[in-house]
Amino acid sequence: MFDRISKFTNSTSFLNASKVTIASVVPVLILNFLGHFEIGFTIALGAFYTYPSDVPSSLGHKIKGLIVASFIVSGVNLLVNLAYPYPYLFYPFLGLLLFLCSMISVYGQRATLVSFSALLSISLSFGHLHEGWEAFEYSGFIFIGGILYLIVSLVFHFVQPYKYVELQIAEGIKLTAKYLKLRGDLWSPEANRQKIIEKQLATQVDLNLIHEDLRRMLIGNQNASATTSQNRKMLLVFITLVEIQELALYTSFDHSKLHEKFAKHPDVLRTYQNVAYKLASTLKKLSKNVHNISVYVDKNDLKNELDALEFAIFDYEKTLGKEEAAEGVLMLTNMLKYAKNQVGKIKIIQRAFSLAMQSFKLKDKDKELEKFLTPQYYPLRTLIENLSFSSSIFRHSVRLTITILIGFTIGQFLAFQNVYWILLTIVVIMRPGYGLTKERSYNRIFGTILGGLLAFGIVSVIQNHVALSILSIICMLLGISFTQINYKISATFVTMYVVFIYGILTPDVVEVIQFRVLDTLAGATLAFLANQFLWPAWEFINTPIHIENSIRANRNYLKEIADFYNKKGEIPTSYRLARKNAFVEIGNLMTSFQRMMQEPKSKQKTLPLVNKLVVLNHSILSALASLSTYIQSHQTTSASESFNYIIKTILSNLDHSISILRNEVILTDTFFDKEDVTLQFEELKRVNFTRLIKDDELDKETRQAKMQEAQMVIEQLIWMSNLAEKILKITEEFKATNPD
Repeated sequence: MFDRISKFTNSTSFLNASKVTIASVVPVLILNFLGHFEIGFTIALGAFYTYPSDVPSSLGHKIKGLIVASFIVSGVNLLVNLAYPYPYLFYPFLGLLLFLCSMISVYGQRATLVSFSALLSISLSFGHLHEGWEAFEYSGFIFIGGILYLIVSLVFHFVQPYKYVELQIAEGIKLTAKYLKLRGDLWSPEANRQKIIEKQLATQVDLNLIHEDLRRMLIGNQNASATTSQNRKMLLVFITLVEIQELALYTSFDHSKLHEKFAKHPDVLRTYQNVAYKLASTLKKLSKNVHNISVYVDKNDLKNELDALEFAIFDYEKTLGKEEAAEGVLMLTNMLKYAKNQVGKIKIIQRAFSLAMQSFKLKDKDKELEKFLTPQYYPLRTLIENLSFSSSIFRHSVRLTITILIGFTIGQFLAFQNVYWILLTIVVIMRPGYGLTKERSYNRIFGTILGGLLAFGIVSVIQNHVALSILSIICMLLGISFTQINYKISATFVTMYVVFIYGILTPDVVEVIQFRVLDTLAGATLAFLANQFLWPAWEFINTPIHIENSIRANRNYLKEIADFYNKKGEIPTSYRLARKNAFVEIGNLMTSFQRMMQEPKSKQKTLPLVNKLVVLNHSILSALASLSTYIQSHQTTSASESFNYIIKTILSNLDHSISILRNEVILTDTFFDKEDVTLQFEELKRVNFTRLIKDDELDKETRQAKMQEAQMVIEQLIWMSNLAEKILKITEEFKATNPD
């Protein structure tokens, strides 16, 4: 119990909630003591409006982003107040303002959150309308609240400059451990590989988000004059985590075939599985001790596990005889080397936290690292290009604008106590996708009803304003903390917070709860109906784009690997960028698939085919990472003509898949003959193994290593070739089922 509480209070969600709670509560307490409660409450609103835009980034981007957000949330509030007295002007102006604030989202993550803050400000402005100079004063106090939040955020940053990064690193290590554990699960003979791969992909989605945050925080700070050794150590840990994930994909085999091969010797695979589980548990323990690691975790146990695997390989070879066991020994030796590499990577992470690492290791690569960041620029052209119904953001902006205007009109003409609660519910619930809007609608209604009942019970017993104030602060903190973790719990605490505030300000709390529930029901219903009937953004419309991007990213990754295999030398930045994009795009494809699963059955016609393409793209990414890691960690021979021919066939199949998705004409003479490909595989095997057997200059150990290379490369090429053919076939079926 205490561990869970400690884990929660030491999370990024709680850290962010603490910042906005302090920025909101302090002005209310101080100004209420001075007799200016309303001013303090307005400043608190400004802080609350601004905090969503405080996304992970470099310090410079943080300051600029929060200042701009403060200007926008105070500016839109002022515009609503100035236009409200003129009904004929107000309604078209409100529609335009809502639409423009929604369209800000075209500029990326921070812009999306600034858009959300602006819409919150517009919605809640109807609870406190002012005229003349009072409108300017009120908006000014909102701006002050935004700046106050910026100050609190900067205080947190300078007091513990790497607190957020450490928490994200810890979360990244934990998710990587989970990923390794799932890889280990695949080695069970009775494993449901389909379910395990789906869980892997879901973990990949979460890892992509963590990795993107860390890139912005760590690489974005490389050019700052205050760059420290700590920043570079954290960057080293992050890079190592990415390499651990790639190494995890290194053990990519056809598991059904593998279990068939070792059917009479299951102990060997079970021993390897124990190693995989031990690597995962070691990383998990590291994630819990990011702040204070002095001794390498489970060092001896890991050595024992590796020794056990070596002995199992030796025993397997002894039982079958060298010739019969040769192929199996090569596979198992690859796994052993993988495990040793992972242990080495884990040691790097441990040393980075426990020792004074040298910072110069990354110093010369700062400019190259910048290429991994998403560029920060906001051209007007981007907005103009999205002003059409082909843009999902445009459709969502129109849909949201119309829904808010309908909600506002209903609230004006019917007996609703607080119109802004309807608008607030629409803004908070409504998302571009049908599934997420539906889910948030249910969670919001459930949380509102449960929170209202709990708060009413507490207010009925406790009448003390100090006690209610303390409870409201706690509920605010918890409500904001759970926003990203569990929206149902978040809605419950936020409702309790609102009821406690009204319990302090007004005597009739029952009426407040009734209207809050009624307003929430009205807003949630409008949001749900709008996403169902107003230009709905069904996922099957976007899925082909994500499939194409994933195939293209894998294609580019393969091309970089082949280039490196031919040229040798140092790993280029273009290779690392291709690897990053391959991981990101498979995560995006999985996210699209998950959204499709939440939609009505009538909109899931292509779901089975999408599922197959998700698994196939993940499998080919695994094979690519396996080939890539092997090439990097071994002194490989020159690439043969057969190798390059087979690579061309794989690239050709992936290119054809992309062309099909883009409705482009495919030239028949660009296809490779199946028999030629088979002959090239046979030639590749014959040349490599004949050359190695006849090479008298090689000692036994070197010959075995070279044969291991040949076996490994050929196995992965055969698998990738089969996967690329399957991707092409399924893509054709998908396109036939889902024509434009």
